[in-house]
Amino acid sequence: MTADELKKRLKGFALRIIKLSEGFPNNITGKTLGNQIIRSGTSPGANYRSACLGKSDKDFLNKLKMVEEELDETMYWLELIIESGQVKANLIDDLMKENHELSKIIVSSITTMKKKLNSPKKDSNEGK
Repeated sequence: MTADELKKRLKGFALRIIKLSEGFPNNITGKTLGNQIIRSGTSPGANYRSACLGKSDKDFLNKLKMVEEELDETMYWLELIIESGQVKANLIDDLMKENHELSKIIVSSITTMKKKLNSPKKDSNEGK
């Protein structure tokens, strides 16, 4: 998956989160859960875009970790939304699956970047 494809997928995820929150009741629980899920569910896309502009591999890695944290927080809110009875599980199963898949992609990218950062640097004069 290219960076642009992942950006589009994360934006689509954010839009689905926004639409989900629009259906919450206008009470303290609905407003609170809606605010929380919008914050955490829209952040991964913004943070990934920021990561792509990272000044170094370490900067990119740190920003990817932020994306991972936001996706994990979003999963927490999705679970709480279901368990509180705001939305039936079957109505957001696909959204939870997408969150899980996005998390796996980000964790894989984090693992790859850590390996890259920890690999021994080759001497630029080697082989000359």
